[in-house]
Amino acid sequence: MNSLHLKKVWLRLCTALLVVVLVVPLMPQSIVMDASAVTQAEIDKMKEEAADLKNQQKEIQDQLKAIQADKTKALEQKALLEQQINATQAEINNIQSQINKYNELISQKEEELAQAQEEERAQYELFCKRVRAMEEEGEVSYWSILFSSSDFSDLLDNAMLVEEIMAYDDKIMDQLIALREKIEQDKADLEEAKKGQEDAKAEQEAAKANLKSQQAEVDSLIAQISSQEDQLEAAESKLKAAANAADKEIAAAERELASQIANVPSESGFLWPLPGYNSLSSLFGPRQHPLTGKANNHTGIDIPAPGGTPILAAKSGVVTTSTYNSSYGNYVVVSHSDGTSTLYAHMSSRSVSKGQTVSQGQTLGRVGTTGSSTGNHLHLEVRVNNVRRDPINYFGVTLYIDGARLN
Repeated sequence: MNSLHLKKVWLRLCTALLVVVLVVPLMPQSIVMDASAVTQAEIDKMKEEAADLKNQQKEIQDQLKAIQADKTKALEQKALLEQQINATQAEINNIQSQINKYNELISQKEEELAQAQEEERAQYELFCKRVRAMEEEGEVSYWSILFSSSDFSDLLDNAMLVEEIMAYDDKIMDQLIALREKIEQDKADLEEAKKGQEDAKAEQEAAKANLKSQQAEVDSLIAQISSQEDQLEAAESKLKAAANAADKEIAAAERELASQIANVPSESGFLWPLPGYNSLSSLFGPRQHPLTGKANNHTGIDIPAPGGTPILAAKSGVVTTSTYNSSYGNYVVVSHSDGTSTLYAHMSSRSVSKGQTVSQGQTLGRVGTTGSSTGNHLHLEVRVNNVRRDPINYFGVTLYIDGARLN
């Protein structure tokens, strides 16, 4: 084997080795998305749900307009407004979920962009090293390789060698171009996600303003209801019917969830649900109803507190009811394994759902004035085997009414 042929074989081996060493590490690594990664589809689904909530609000608004002129239907109007408030609050919560998902999506896009930029930097750096290495070794031009051919067969061999080297260089450049295109796309995706998040935040602010307006309308309506003597009899009848319906729903739910309730250990004592608010505005037993002005039997105690104050679970148990009722407004019932249950009414919002297990001290909702109510307070009931008892006897805290100590 002559020396020229050995030289060509050696040159081929070096070229092949160069391709293996440089190309393999430089291949762009695709970013593997985790199974739990956020997608735009998830956010779009939430947007659809938010649109449904808006439609619910519009339908209720149409009903409100239909009865607006009829002052005798003020209680019905108030109930509709409160349902609208619930739908608006649900929309606000939905949009917050969208914003949270956008936070995750933006983090992912920033990570993808950083990885693509790092791959491009490494690719370009290694390509530059190759060029510098060729210069230091004294690069031979493609034409020089061809002209060094001793015969036609040697020329063909050299031409193939040149073609392989050029193909390698082209591949490196194609990879760099692809990486740069990916970087541009990642930047565009990131900007789109940021814009989507900003749009969601603006929509949430609009919903919050709408909620504030709705709540102000309820406050105005409460004052109107209080001054309408001609509707008190009908109002009292409706409220009694709503309260009776709630009692039946609570009993049915407790039967349905009996096995789950039995498996949640119950504390021996009751925790006061509104720490720091120990003055009562109404006691358990006979009284004059604050809305209708008629004599009635008060089924619990009323604890005034600012709207939005967290309401805590008095004991661990299972949520057997979490709904809206024209008498109780937004209310929650927690059933305990010792045969007792606690009811929390007139909430501005509820934080738990039916069937959910809750711990003593967990937030169930917020103080409000929904339903048969004329001011922010918590209506609290204690039931023992479905029989209402005076809540004062179950809490180890000092309580007051009109400045006088009760216990």
